[in-house]
Amino acid sequence: MSSEIQNHVDGVITGNRRMLAKTITLIESSQPDHQYLAGHILNTLLPHTGKAVRLGISGVPGVGKSTFIESLGMLLTGKGHKVAVLAVDPSSTRSGGSILADKTRMERLAVEPNAFIRPSPSGGTLGGVARKTRETMLVCEAAGYDVIIVETVGVGQSEITVASMVDFFLVLMLAGAGDEIQGIKKGILEMADAVAINKADGDNLEKACLARRDYESAIRLLTPVSPTWRPVVLTCSAVQLTGIEDIWQTVLDHRIRMEASGELHLNRKKQALSWMWSLVEEGLKDRFHRNPTIRKMLSGICLEVENGLLSPTVAADRLLFSLDNPTMI
Repeated sequence: MSSEIQNHVDGVITGNRRMLAKTITLIESSQPDHQYLAGHILNTLLPHTGKAVRLGISGVPGVGKSTFIESLGMLLTGKGHKVAVLAVDPSSTRSGGSILADKTRMERLAVEPNAFIRPSPSGGTLGGVARKTRETMLVCEAAGYDVIIVETVGVGQSEITVASMVDFFLVLMLAGAGDEIQGIKKGILEMADAVAINKADGDNLEKACLARRDYESAIRLLTPVSPTWRPVVLTCSAVQLTGIEDIWQTVLDHRIRMEASGELHLNRKKQALSWMWSLVEEGLKDRFHRNPTIRKMLSGICLEVENGLLSPTVAADRLLFSLDNPTMI
C-alpha cells in the first residue's frame, strides 16, 4: 500500500476532519488517478464501515426539511452521536443550486463539532451524484460517524435512489398540501418506513392530526415491503422541537426489529450487489460511447432510425454486434 493511501486511511480512521474532506474530494474527482486512489482507499476502509444508522429523509418542497434535519442532528449530537448529513440533489447537477446553501440553512448544526455536512457534487447525472454519495457514506462511517443522514431534495427518481442506500426511509409531509401531489404521495408512501407530518404546531396542529389519520388509512391499503415492519405515521414540529424524539425512537425500534429478523444484514447485501450492477451498467455505457468504432457509426445509424430507414431493434443489434466485431461493419 502506498504511503499516500495509508495517510488517507489513517487520517479517516482517526477522525481527522481535514483528511476526511480530502478523501471525499478524491472520491468526487473524475480524474483517473484520483479514482484509482479513491478505490483503494475505500477498499481498505471497508472493514471499518457498516455500523452506522443509515437514515434517508425526503419531503415535498416547503416541508421544512433543513430545519427538521438540523433539529434531529442537534438532538443526536446532544445524545453523544456523531452525525453526517449528505445530500442527493438532481438540481445541483444543473444549477449548483439549493443544496449548496445547506450549511447556511443549518447554521447551528454546521458548527457542531460532532456533525459533518457535505453537499452533493454538482455536475454529472443523478446516478453519478448518488454513486459519490454512497462512497462518501462509507468514508464517514469509517471516520466514526454513527448516524448518516442522506437527504434528497428532488421528487421522483432521487427518492428511489436514496431509499436503495439507506436502512430507514423517512418522508416528511405537510398537512393540506393540496391534491396536486397525490400521485407523488402514493409512490413515496410505498417506499417509506415512516411518514412524519411536519409543522404540527399552532393553528396547524388540528390539520396535522387529521392528515395523520388520512395517511394511516392510506398506508393500511399498501402491502408492507417488510414482513417485520409496517410503516408508521407521526407528527412533529421541527421549530418547536416536538415529536423529534419520537421519530428517532421509531428509527431505533425499526433497527432493532430488522436486526433481530436478519433483514438488515440481508438488505445491505442486496444494496451492495445492486450498487455493483448499477456501476457495471454505467461503466459499460460509458465505454460503449467512447469506443472509436461506435463513435464512427453512431451518427449515420441515428439518422437512419430518425428517418425510418432502419428499425431501432436492428440498429441496436448492429451497434452491439460491431462492438464485439469491429472488422464486421
